[in-house]
Amino acid sequence: MRKTSRVAATLIVASIALAGCGSNSLDSGSDKKGSDVKTSVDKAAAALVPQEIKDKGTLTIGTDASYAPSEFFAGDGKTIEGFDIDLFTAVAKKLGLKVKFQNANFDSIITGVQGKKYDLGISSFTVNADRMKQVNMVSYFNAGTQWATAAGNPKKVDPAKPCGITVAVQKATVQQEEDLPPKQKACQTAGKPLKVLVYTAQDQATAAVVSGKADAMLADSPVVAYAVKKSSGKLDAAGDIYDSAPYGYVVPKADTALADAIVAGLKSLDTDGTYAKVLNDWGVDQGAIHDFTVNPAV
Repeated sequence: MRKTSRVAATLIVASIALAGCGSNSLDSGSDKKGSDVKTSVDKAAAALVPQEIKDKGTLTIGTDASYAPSEFFAGDGKTIEGFDIDLFTAVAKKLGLKVKFQNANFDSIITGVQGKKYDLGISSFTVNADRMKQVNMVSYFNAGTQWATAAGNPKKVDPAKPCGITVAVQKATVQQEEDLPPKQKACQTAGKPLKVLVYTAQDQATAAVVSGKADAMLADSPVVAYAVKKSSGKLDAAGDIYDSAPYGYVVPKADTALADAIVAGLKSLDTDGTYAKVLNDWGVDQGAIHDFTVNPAV
């Protein structure tokens, strides 16, 4: 970051925390809310919903509300919003269902779905083989990885040559579990260790860069783009987007009928233009896909 006093850095982080009113989000208020999504029931898609779910009427969904613009707390510190929230609210409306989003630590959501604490997990989950062994995943969006640094990149961070720096990352993400370990091993071998600071929430990793505790962070590309946009000039993106892969809704392994219904709901939203509208409203339309699938090949 630009050279600032320790006091100034502390004030910057404090302002970030206050802006989120209970989270450390860089966002200072609401952009859109799920309740604003306008669409109607698709009878053919709704007919695919298992009777048990129809009878219940509401899907309880685990989400980590620290990952703007996908899912994060609004300015009231209570309402969860984001493009993931808007999009699945629309999917549920197509299926004749309501939704209830519950904040949770990211690394607890899949276990919560398996244990029936949640009907679904929706939290920017990258589809991969390990996760598909545990649950069904319905693809709905495409994202890659990108890095961010303090404005101006004062430490001259090069994501392709990260040895000797300190990076921040969220726990249990593909960046922490798949991307960084081989880089750490190579840097250790080269005698220039790559120090990794692991945080429970993405907004904490972002704040670490703003405060100067970390030289850089890495996260999903829409998250980095949104953090940079909302940082009031404190952050810059670094390097290109790489390792693009689909996001997937997490569905219990036994609930294949529900997964198929969700695919039908997504296709209906794509046909009537609601899918494109939600992504455009949040500025993430570059991640749009049209081949919604249960357990896609990756």
